[in-house]
Amino acid sequence: MKAVILAAGKGERLRPLTDTKPKHILPVGGAPLLEWPLRGLVEVGIREALIVTHYMEDQIKAQLGDGSSLGISISYARQDDMKGTANAFAVGEAFVGDDEFIGFYGDGFITVDSFKAVLDAHGTGETTLGVIHVDDPSRLAAVELDGDRVTRLVEKPPKGEAPSNLANTGIYLFTPEIFDHIRDTGLSSRGEYEVTDSIGSLIESGANVKAAILPQKGWMDVGQPWDLLEANARALNGLSFSVNGEVEDDVSIQGLVRIEKGARIRSGTYIEGPVYIGLGSDVGPNCYIRPCTSIGAGVRIGNACEVKNSIVMDGSHVAHLSYVGDSVIGGGCNFGAGTITANIRFDKKNVQMNIKGSSVDSGCRKLGAVVGDNAQTGINVSLLPGIKIGSGAWVAPGLVVDEDVPSGHFLKKDECVPRKDMDD
Repeated sequence: MKAVILAAGKGERLRPLTDTKPKHILPVGGAPLLEWPLRGLVEVGIREALIVTHYMEDQIKAQLGDGSSLGISISYARQDDMKGTANAFAVGEAFVGDDEFIGFYGDGFITVDSFKAVLDAHGTGETTLGVIHVDDPSRLAAVELDGDRVTRLVEKPPKGEAPSNLANTGIYLFTPEIFDHIRDTGLSSRGEYEVTDSIGSLIESGANVKAAILPQKGWMDVGQPWDLLEANARALNGLSFSVNGEVEDDVSIQGLVRIEKGARIRSGTYIEGPVYIGLGSDVGPNCYIRPCTSIGAGVRIGNACEVKNSIVMDGSHVAHLSYVGDSVIGGGCNFGAGTITANIRFDKKNVQMNIKGSSVDSGCRKLGAVVGDNAQTGINVSLLPGIKIGSGAWVAPGLVVDEDVPSGHFLKKDECVPRKDMDD
């Protein structure tokens, strides 16, 4: 059996992180998001996969290569038209031929247990959908069942109007028959060819479409910035203890911690797992690295810093006396000494974040900043909860930042202007 993985989308809701890289390779638990389901495929015996790409596809190819390092053969195909999930799966028809195949969306965090659940529930000649219990299916497709048979899918139902609290996870085991229904699928109200409509046509034809209920921790949609933190925590909790870098005297390491080769942990540092520290990173002295933190490759965490429940991507520098909490920091960033990411409101209400121009309730009581690649802050900068700093943006020293800073801009005391080159 083969797999077809959709990885063409831009990930607009994850900006500014996706200004400079595709969402499918954003790091969680020390590895690209898409690498986790690829590992799961290998564990269930699938050795060939096609990744359907478009946005910044060269980065996906460079990151995952031919899959040999993971034990799977990866091919790539481009979705030129970007007209929806049915259109994307159609790209894989020649790859799978006349065989059944697993298909899934590559922007979710998926464990091997989810693939096992779908394979265990599947019967030859059937189509099987992975579904999961959720509190609110309004951002997904709600699934209506009769026993274990799927009778209806409702794409993004209004809140309170879903036929059930079961949501479609976008993990499918298809027969080649799906391609006939994809060809007959018309444009949805959103102007896309949606594979959920193709599945609806399959159901109407009398085909047996079965639901496999996935374990609650077996899948999650990674569509918003704070979802990265939850996916990161889940990935880290599956790590094994491994210390391969240099650990100086008077360092305390507790719980599940993985320290890669070339990393240096300086004296006085306290690490409380689960924590991942990447190749060649330098932490300390006297730092506190708290649970659910991933530190990428070549990162510098300076003297007396605290990092908690955060992702700090490759090549970033967090200078001494800084605090990073419940935040996602892109690659190549530089935080001046005393930079603080505030992560809780005075009124203790959920933190709001600007997503595609609208203020969205994150559902998180604690949430810090989201910072794009190559951003910089001066000394003694404070970022209020839920703030976004765009890729390549600068923040002048001593500021309290209470509004998002657009990519490529320079926030000064009294103005936020497009950044100019130093020689202008």
